[in-house]
Amino acid sequence: MEALLEKLDTGLREWRPETATRVRQVLAEVIDLADHDALDLAPSRGAEQEVLDILDEPTSR
Repeated sequence: MEALLEKLDTGLREWRPETATRVRQVLAEVIDLADHDALDLAPSRGAEQEVLDILDEPTSR
């Protein structure tokens, strides 16, 4: 766990401010979902990307 926290701390100091802010937001969301035992209810990024890919596919007529 300490290695993960060190990596996060380093990243937050080295990333662009916008990236660091977004990482903080995402981590806060994950922690909130975990606190409410709702992680399994949140769609994964992979699932979201699949839907976006389907929506981007050209429709055949």
